[in-house]
Amino acid sequence: MKYRRRVFFTDKQKSEIWDRWQRGESMSSIGRVFDRGSSSIYPLLARTGGIRPPDRVRSRLALTLIDREEVSRGLRAQMSLRSITRTLKRPASTISREVRRNGGI
Repeated sequence: MKYRRRVFFTDKQKSEIWDRWQRGESMSSIGRVFDRGSSSIYPLLARTGGIRPPDRVRSRLALTLIDREEVSRGLRAQMSLRSITRTLKRPASTISREVRRNGGI
């Protein structure tokens, strides 16, 4: 017996599914649009009780990718955590937590 390979929905497809669900389309008709069964639509909708989840927003306190790169460069150049924090204008605890969480260099 040959198993079907698992195919995930892209963010754009998920948005389309939620739009169609909000317009009142059935899971079967939504599944037909994506050439999938309603059994692949159900888990996406059931996860939040059929209510569209809010868009994820990153906390302003979290380091951005650019900040993380700067931390990495500073560690590679053997700068102290205090000097890296002065460069980024961030609290020392934020930088040290990031370094501790991600294993240093």
